[in-house]
Amino acid sequence: MKSIKDLEEIRKKTLDTINLRKDQSGIRVVVGMATCGIAAGARPVLMSIMDEIKKNELADVVVAQTGCIGMCRLEPIVEVYRPGEEKVTYVKMNPSKAIRVINEHIMKGKIVDKYTIGAEEK
Repeated sequence: MKSIKDLEEIRKKTLDTINLRKDQSGIRVVVGMATCGIAAGARPVLMSIMDEIKKNELADVVVAQTGCIGMCRLEPIVEVYRPGEEKVTYVKMNPSKAIRVINEHIMKGKIVDKYTIGAEEK
């Protein structure tokens, strides 16, 4: 059993996390975590994204999960939202591709074209 003080700390941390998700001023990375995404390997992709963000101390990046994005054959899918720019959808991701997206797109602003849905559809 937790004490009231412990529970209040957990509540504060949870509210801080929720408030970060509402803040749209930073970069948002969304990973498709429906059954299809998980079966295709989305969990290791999500973990590599979170590890790379933590490793590089990127405070202005929020990572979120979503359900089915609707393109199961292209899972795992990662969407990147940068303020003032169009959403970029990365498909058929794996942990090493995810790390490259963080290092190039998130940190340097350079889209990794060959991993995008546009490149896949060609």
